[in-house]
Order: sequence, then C-alpha cells, then structure tokens
Amino acid sequence: MPLPPEFHDIAHRVNNWGRWGEADETGTLNLITDSVVQAAAATVRSGRRVPLALPLQQDGVQTGLIPGRVNPLHTMVAVNLEMFGPGTVATSDDTVTMALQAATHWDGLTHVSHSGKIYNGRPASTVTAHAGSAFSGIETARHIVSRGVLLDVARAHGRERLDDNHAVTPDDLDAAEELAGTAVRSGDIVLIRTGQIQRYLAGDKQGYAFPSPGLSIRCPEWFHTRDVAAVANDTLTFEIFPPEIENLWLPVHALDLVEMGMLQGQNWNLEELSEVCAAEGRYAFLLSAMPEPFVGGTGTPVAPVALL
Repeated sequence: MPLPPEFHDIAHRVNNWGRWGEADETGTLNLITDSVVQAAAATVRSGRRVPLALPLQQDGVQTGLIPGRVNPLHTMVAVNLEMFGPGTVATSDDTVTMALQAATHWDGLTHVSHSGKIYNGRPASTVTAHAGSAFSGIETARHIVSRGVLLDVARAHGRERLDDNHAVTPDDLDAAEELAGTAVRSGDIVLIRTGQIQRYLAGDKQGYAFPSPGLSIRCPEWFHTRDVAAVANDTLTFEIFPPEIENLWLPVHALDLVEMGMLQGQNWNLEELSEVCAAEGRYAFLLSAMPEPFVGGTGTPVAPVALL
C-alpha cells in the first residue's frame, strides 16, 4: 500500500536533504555546535547524575514482536583462568550476543527507508546484508552531547502514565514545554516522557510493548521548526502503536530518520529524571548519550546520563 498524500505533504515540509551538503551523513546532529555544547555545560549546577538506560539483560524488553531483535545473551568464556600457568594472575572474560536496538538505544538514520531512499536521498540499497550501512552508519554519529530538555507530557497532563491510545501531539509538547519553563532551542535533544515504561518496570513486558502511547505523525514538524538535534522517549515503538492512521506503519520513524536525518531513541527510562526535574523545578540539563561506534550499524545501544 503506497504512502498517503498526507505523509508526503509532511515529508516535503520537514525534509533536510542537502541542507548540510550532498555528502552529509549525520543530519540534525550538525545542529550540535561547539557553542551549543558550551551553553549546555552551563546547565550543570549541582552535579547530580541521573542514568537513563535500562539494564542489559536476557529478560529484557524484547518479546519477539520484532523479528531478530533479541535480548542480550551474556556468556562467560573464561572464569578465573590462570592463562599463564598455575599461581599466575587469573582472568575472567565474557561475551554478549544482542540486537543493537535491544534495550535503550538510538535508531540510526538507516534504520528505516521509504520509497527506496534513506537520508539525504541515497538509495536504500546501500544498506546490505554483508556490510550494513555504507552511508550514515551509526559510527558517523561520533559524539552526542548537548543540552537535554525533558518534556514530561504525562506530568503535564497530571498523569503517572498516558493512556494506551494517546497520540502525543504538538499541543502536548507545547504544554510540557510550558511545564518545563524553558523553550526548546536549536541543537537540543528532547526527551519525551509518556510513563509507558512503568509497565515494563512492573514486569508487564507485553503491556509495555502493545498497545502503546507514542508520538503523533504531527510531531516531526514541531521538531523541525525548533531545529531539534535528536529525540528519545520511554516506549518500545517510539510512535503510537497501533498507528493513528490505519495501515500507515512507522510514519514518524520515516519522517524523523529519512526526511529530517534526526536520530530517535527508544526504551529510555525517564522515571527518575521526571522526579528529579520536578523536585528541582528545572527540566534542562547536560545530556551525554554517546553511541557505540558499530561500523555500518543501523542503531546502537546507549547508556545516557543527565547531569544537573
């Protein structure tokens, strides 16, 4: 089924192809300039650090809904091994097999394609089974440090968690921005809290995955207008699931990643951050969310930290 005219209309309005040159591979991360980072560092006052990643474990968020996306399988390959002979220093080593988007992660720009294209108009065929992404692999996102802004949509609604069928709209983002008391500005990384991850933390993996609140197809224009550098939230699917428009699957992914060239993150645990921001009365902070540089990767696990 072809993508509807409504999708293409929005895509035209948010498209960033060529904005940073035909050779560009990093999209809106270009908005995180040295001056943006310098200003972000000034938000650190108390030095309080809030981790935002879920533990990497075999009983993780993945349920089999997404084929091949497996939770981490941790295996010991050496346990107190005296490698250089009896009585010498012993070592223990381990290995892990996992999907790069298994838990808290960034989606790379090549994670989705539409109409045969990826970001900056390159052919989707440049993503191959052997080498992964020839362009815009996650290793090109070399550093992701900027001002983070928590848009606590659930708290702005006076709720612990949004309803399963809640599509987060630009009006919701405006309300959360007002609650935050700071305007989202160019180069910011926006974190959107729905409260949905509470289901996973309470042991309900299936309920966390589906159905789920998430972003509306109308949100990418809000991000584009404000020149947001990246977006993450606390759900498995990022956008509302099932979709708000029947049979239009993952349109927000396509608008963010393909059209805008904007990384998006999922499965971020924003619960503690929500409490800290509310207690301190400030929702802006220095955010470190460094990607693991898997060459050709379409995504990466990340262990983000908010520094207040």
